[in-house]
Amino acid sequence: MDFDRLKLFRDIAQSRSVSKGAAMNGISQSAVSQYLQDLEEQVGITLLDRGTRPLTVTEAGKLYLDMCRDTLNRRDECQVALDLLKGHVEGTVRVASIYSVGLSELSRLEKEFLRRYPQARIEVQYLRPEKVYEAVVTDRADIGLLSYPEATKEVTVLPWRQEQMAIAASPYHPLAKDSEVRPQDLDGVDFIGFDEDLPIRKDIDRFLREHHVHVNVTLHFDNIQMIKEAVAHGSGVSIMPARVMEEEVAQGRLVPIRIAGFELFRPVGIVHRRKKRFHRAGQALLELLQGSPVSFTPVLSEA
Repeated sequence: MDFDRLKLFRDIAQSRSVSKGAAMNGISQSAVSQYLQDLEEQVGITLLDRGTRPLTVTEAGKLYLDMCRDTLNRRDECQVALDLLKGHVEGTVRVASIYSVGLSELSRLEKEFLRRYPQARIEVQYLRPEKVYEAVVTDRADIGLLSYPEATKEVTVLPWRQEQMAIAASPYHPLAKDSEVRPQDLDGVDFIGFDEDLPIRKDIDRFLREHHVHVNVTLHFDNIQMIKEAVAHGSGVSIMPARVMEEEVAQGRLVPIRIAGFELFRPVGIVHRRKKRFHRAGQALLELLQGSPVSFTPVLSEA
């Protein structure tokens, strides 16, 4: 049985797009169109209505999609059972992560994973939050790591950690001389924010609104790395998880400042497809993430 073709149809039907399905599987659109034509001729009925945007899965197509899902799930179950019989951990775990989990942090995680399981490996891709969900749902990733995770009918969420947030400032900013500041001290300051559609932006906006603080958002970006650079160059201050500033603090480029009297946290979670059958390497990585968190150097003093 050609599992790749079953996966291709599943991806097209779930994304409701020939072009997306083709991209997910590294195949040209023309090749996919020919495959669908041949498939429908073989089964003798229309499976996808490609005259609509997005395309529509017909009743026959839904039946075929269910068969594809069931067959691929059975394949995964079989692989899990074979792994158990082998008695050792091997294979590749595909991880989709938001950028701010950190290249350096995942590098440390990968080193520890390889130390424990030398015949296994981790393959990481960095994506925007919505793309992490998409990669997990379409089985292009075994595990997703992202902030403010939300469970859906297709995705399960496992809590991972709560990251304390702090004010990030250039060492030359007037606020940098203080180890902590009140929320009200941010009133009127130039502020570097996240894009408005991101959950972390909404959470920070809510926090500022609750404390009647109005900041002057001069720039906004969709990832923490760009925000850190803007802050380091003196374009304004920001609020972000303290742990993501570790490298810049060590370099003397950023100063983390506590928010006096208040604790603001960013939840980070692990997501995976519901009813996902993990092979031993995937299960081993889940256990490492949940049971043995990677150590890091705190960037906020207790003073």
